[in-house]
Amino acid sequence: MYGQTNCWVHPDIKYIAFNTAQGDVFVSTRRAARNMVYQGFTSGELDIVAELLGQDIMGWSLKAPLTFYNLIYTLPMLTIREDKGTGLVTSVPSDSPDDYAALMDLKKKQPFREKYGIKDKMVLPYDPIPILEIPELGKLSAVTLYERLKIQSQNDKDKLQEAKELVYLKGFYDGVMLVGDFRGKKVQEVKKDLQKRLIDSKEAALYYEPEKQIISRSGDECVVALCNQWYLNYGEEHWKSQALANLDEMNTFHDEVKKNFIATLNWLHEYACSRTYGLGTKLPWDEQWLIESLSDSTIYMAFYTVAHLLQGGTFQGEKPNSLGITANQMTPDVWDYIFLKESKFPSKSKIPRASLDLMKREFEYWYPVDLRCSGKDLIQNHLTFFIYNHCAIWPEDKGKWPKGIRANGHLLLNSLKMSKSDGNFLTLSEAVGKFSADGMRLCLADAGDSIEDANFVESMADAGILRLYTFIEWVKEILSNRKTLREGPADTFHDRVFLR
Repeated sequence: MYGQTNCWVHPDIKYIAFNTAQGDVFVSTRRAARNMVYQGFTSGELDIVAELLGQDIMGWSLKAPLTFYNLIYTLPMLTIREDKGTGLVTSVPSDSPDDYAALMDLKKKQPFREKYGIKDKMVLPYDPIPILEIPELGKLSAVTLYERLKIQSQNDKDKLQEAKELVYLKGFYDGVMLVGDFRGKKVQEVKKDLQKRLIDSKEAALYYEPEKQIISRSGDECVVALCNQWYLNYGEEHWKSQALANLDEMNTFHDEVKKNFIATLNWLHEYACSRTYGLGTKLPWDEQWLIESLSDSTIYMAFYTVAHLLQGGTFQGEKPNSLGITANQMTPDVWDYIFLKESKFPSKSKIPRASLDLMKREFEYWYPVDLRCSGKDLIQNHLTFFIYNHCAIWPEDKGKWPKGIRANGHLLLNSLKMSKSDGNFLTLSEAVGKFSADGMRLCLADAGDSIEDANFVESMADAGILRLYTFIEWVKEILSNRKTLREGPADTFHDRVFLR
């Protein structure tokens, strides 16, 4: 925000101006305005003041928060997408390669300015403002990379993408503020505080939308609605430091997996943990809500340590168990006694102490989790919650923290994603019937390992069956001709090579 030099508008996109519940008039695309209706920006339906084309608002003078320029102007950018954001983009050319390239196009090309009615005073006096210092990229990182990569215009998409990846990653984690009240601090440390300050001063408002277009089963485009929700704050510093400590000691079997966990821990903050429909566990402190599936089932493996004593030898636990314990006797204070070393014996429980001590010993013997296996797509949510929640339940007992997580890739079929609708689909039982269990094992062993996607190729499975058949026939032949084989001491050269 400190480095704003202008505001970008697409000249051909349709915008609307509409009244808000606070008495302001906002300008955005109709799609973004529809999202805002569901987030409390309006007092009901959209009250549209005017319908505008981007060209209609080109060259408007604006007052922007925090920037050093008293006035900035709306200028044309042809790469703005109507299906992303509000359709209006803040320009910070000091540290945004796209912004700097577009600003330089306008500065260098007078016909371009004239085409959209942009006067020289709206562009030429505006230079990038140094607001961040980034190691290796200096105080004007976008300018540095623009020159280093020899970017010619905003149409050099590949070079601009390369520049963005370098700037945004290093800028967020290593960039140090040069201006404002947060001078000397890293961007990642001040982002939330600066956001709060702008919102409190009513110079900004929180707006949400889906990461990409999502179409419902009814054919409607989905919006983000503001409604009551429970969040878990995974960004809380002490809790986060415990999760990082656990990850540091954990075996992830692959460097990429650990890097993905670290990246997740660095960006994860508030996460909605509840919902009002479907199957799931009731939220303990507000039972009208259910715990959503990715946040639920993160320490269920603790139950496995005593399940054999409680389930009565059945899957659903419908038969009595050998300890005579019923489900309603397993109260929270009973579970605390089993799982937490320092918890006192639940005096109100009707379960004999010997039974509870037996379950406590079983838990202490089997825990912690030595290895959790799951898909790589769950690293950014469920598996990270798995780490966090173990740290939360056993904050002082690191011996209960997970020891290992192995994340695997997905399974392709004949080099393509499995899809029922495309007909590229094979169930496990169908595959065993088609290729045999041993043929499946050979093909899966060849398919791939670790974080990479495994590729089950049917021609390889067919070839595996033929190899197995050939091997079995050879074994039969050798066994039938065993009497013709040489006997005696294994002392020839070939014996020494192959048998010793």
